Amino acid sequence: MSAAGPPISFGPLEAGGMTFEIRRSGPDDGELVLLLHGFPQTGAAWNECLRDLAGAGYRAIAPDQRGYSPGARPEDVSSYGVEHLAGDVLAMADALGATRFHLVGHDWGGVLGWYLAATSPARLLSFTSVSTPHPRAMAAAMAGPQLLRSLYVPFFRLPWLPERILGAGHHRVLREALVRSGLPEARAKATVAALERSGALPWALAWYRAAGPSLVRSVGPITAVPTMYVWSTGDTALGRGAAERTAGQVTAPYRFEVLEGVSHWIPETAADALTALLLDHLGSASPGAGG
Repeated sequence: MSAAGPPISFGPLEAGGMTFEIRRSGPDDGELVLLLHGFPQTGAAWNECLRDLAGAGYRAIAPDQRGYSPGARPEDVSSYGVEHLAGDVLAMADALGATRFHLVGHDWGGVLGWYLAATSPARLLSFTSVSTPHPRAMAAAMAGPQLLRSLYVPFFRLPWLPERILGAGHHRVLREALVRSGLPEARAKATVAALERSGALPWALAWYRAAGPSLVRSVGPITAVPTMYVWSTGDTALGRGAAERTAGQVTAPYRFEVLEGVSHWIPETAADALTALLLDHLGSASPGAGG
């Protein structure tokens, strides 16, 4: 579906005193949709969705986020706390001239989206989390099987060792882990190649190192932003328990969509199904939409 869509351009965006590399497609007067990647992706994860959203008239933009863009790479780990990462998103929207916008986030991008939907609801027209449950639902699920699924997180928070292991042999260990988790070989190779070219791995891991218990406390219930959560049954990192508990953290209009047999890498492997859901959700939340 996306092959014949509008072209994607790639270039810099100055926002919040830093320079982010962004992919954009669609008309300049379309409603803004910001699409946030997770670990260890770049904005390229959204290429198929960008074209399809642009073809529907949206101004779709996928940035390489803090640490992934060489021009947005503070040295200290504390600069990668969720409040700073979320501040980047608002700064990008400001730089693009959008008072309000639709927000879509996958993996860590979903964490930022939950934070923004809770703390800056007036800025969002809608929010869609792809794969990522609400942080409080995630914390509650740690009493069950989710704990085993999340054992990689404390490893990622260790100093220097994750870089040594994941980056060895041109990121071979990381590439193989991505393939085992369901990312196709070609996409895994492209993902780690981009990470290696930019030298982003230490800064991508800083997102984990800066996170702590305060993250859960900082994300309250979603009360005002129309929210969709898209989860997939083949996700090896994020299980059903946290996914189903997320409904208890949203009192705004909410829909929970399940993609059967799809891995964690929904934007890369199920873009058509995801975009169909997005177009319906964004359309219902756009200014002037009925219902």
